[in-house]
Amino acid sequence: MKEAYWPLILVLLLGVGFGGVAVFLSAVLGPKRPDPIKLSPYECGLDPIGDARMPFFVHYYIVALLFLVFDIEVVFTYPWAVYFKELGLFGFVEMAVFIGIFLAIFVYVWGRGALEWE
Repeated sequence: MKEAYWPLILVLLLGVGFGGVAVFLSAVLGPKRPDPIKLSPYECGLDPIGDARMPFFVHYYIVALLFLVFDIEVVFTYPWAVYFKELGLFGFVEMAVFIGIFLAIFVYVWGRGALEWE
């Protein structure tokens, strides 16, 4: 059993080693000619104006989290759809409960106005 892991360990070591060597060589051999233009912050080709720590609207994060939650639901339904025939009635009822819970959450979130963008 242990012999089966050697190729995986070798690939992992090669990947980490290549990354480490590349970073080390670029730090040692790379040109070091700093000037004010290279050291200035860059944001979409425009000079930054104001404080970089301006607060974001909380609703942005709520919508992002809701997107993740409902996106994960879709990820869980795909394997179920692939093995639908093998799972039989129990699999169908189990997925119906799963989708029902998420439908209830969706109705609750919609009712609370979390999906409204103002």
